[in-house]
Amino acid sequence: MTQPNAADRFEVSPGAWKGARTLFAAAAVLGLLLAALGFVVNREQFYFSYLTAYLFFLTLCLGALFFTLVQHLSRAGWSVAVRRLAETAGWAVPVFAVLFLPLLPGLGVVFHWAQPGAAAHDPVLAKKAAYLNVPFFLIRMLLYFVIWSLMARYFYRRSVRQDESRDPMITVVLQRRAAPAMLVYALTFSFMSFDCIMSLTPHWFSTIFGVYVWSGGVLSALAFLTLASFAIQRGGALAGVLRTDHFQDLGRLLFAFTVFWAYIAYSQFMLIWYGNLPEETIWFLPRIHGSWGWASLALGLGHFAVPFMLLMSRWLKRRPALIAATAVWVLLMCYFDIFWMVMPVLHHDVFTLSWMDLVCVIGVGGVFLSVFTARLTRAKLVPAGDPRLPESLALESAY
Repeated sequence: MTQPNAADRFEVSPGAWKGARTLFAAAAVLGLLLAALGFVVNREQFYFSYLTAYLFFLTLCLGALFFTLVQHLSRAGWSVAVRRLAETAGWAVPVFAVLFLPLLPGLGVVFHWAQPGAAAHDPVLAKKAAYLNVPFFLIRMLLYFVIWSLMARYFYRRSVRQDESRDPMITVVLQRRAAPAMLVYALTFSFMSFDCIMSLTPHWFSTIFGVYVWSGGVLSALAFLTLASFAIQRGGALAGVLRTDHFQDLGRLLFAFTVFWAYIAYSQFMLIWYGNLPEETIWFLPRIHGSWGWASLALGLGHFAVPFMLLMSRWLKRRPALIAATAVWVLLMCYFDIFWMVMPVLHHDVFTLSWMDLVCVIGVGGVFLSVFTARLTRAKLVPAGDPRLPESLALESAY
């Protein structure tokens, strides 16, 4: 049997994964059509279900953008073989600017502060009106998407250009640009978290909330990269490129951010519980009583305890199929985390699931995955011109 040459290992034909792209596109159409039906049936439920699915996939894409930035910033060599997948996921960020449009008519439904005259009858909202108003909110969202899109496209295009030019200075330039880009990323992600999630309860505030949402987004991105790497390898691409050691390192990052997410979640809850101030506890009160209390317990166990116990094992992290299955679980928990942040605003007293939650995930997720797979076939699957690629291909873990 003839062995594939180096170039063949790094690319796929334009027709590759055509069936997968068709499936994802069909899922997007079907999911969005059913979501539109849900809008007719229950407009309020639709907006909250759509917002939950939207934020889950948006934070995943932004987590992938962070992965790209931090690999350049740290001058990492091990991750070069999987970095193109993160660059491609980040490339999809502008799509979410379009997917945000269905939420515009429902801003007053989702956000209490966006209702006409809300500030006139609420002294807290009146003090925050200079920030929490619809025109300024839309300006901020537009600014976020412009910044994220420019960053994602810049790092993606430079990386793809290096595939052909083999110019090592591109790597040097990207390393230099990653530092200021990371600062801007941190600010925009934090304010997006405040605007899109924390302001659902406009009387409440938490200075650590942006980090909490960010940790979940990075964790979902790492799980997605692990699952995508496994699927691509099982599909016959990247033969001899992705090694067991790459999956082990991705597993280590999954473990690290699982612990980090739990640390931030505990820090936020413990400080608010200990302070016991009414303006701070109002956010946690509906989430620790009744059926939402059981949901909070399930979130702690499922998002931390289960993956923590699994990912401690070196043996599991060196089994691609098992680490991929763990990544699926982590993705489900990351979605549940967003659900837990958003849905108590609508269903205050009772934990409630709706069929619209599922169809919105299928619709928004189908759009993201169809864009992701289509973009993968337009460039090499790894940054073939990166001077650190040989280091990544020869990766061996000592422990």
